[in-house]
Amino acid sequence: MVLADKAYSARAIRSHLRKRGIRAVTPVPADQRGHRQRQGSRGGRPPALDREAYKQRNTVERCINRLKQWRGLAMRTDKLAIAYQAALHLAAILVWARR
Repeated sequence: MVLADKAYSARAIRSHLRKRGIRAVTPVPADQRGHRQRQGSRGGRPPALDREAYKQRNTVERCINRLKQWRGLAMRTDKLAIAYQAALHLAAILVWARR
């Protein structure tokens, strides 16, 4: 399952995920919804949105934003992937310890 924001609701992205058997949980923007409704029956069936799964996206985004408050992670100053991963682990431990 892919939890994405409205920017990734394009038909091409949805079909790409569908070919690989991945379920997309992406809301449709109002302008795309209006365009589909103006087309009538040719507009097709609207993509389903699992609201409970989409609520989990908020939790993930808040966690990522909390980790990015650490300057080294936000700016990606580490050259080596192992150093970046170590910084990510350290930031996660600090976030967890504060809770």
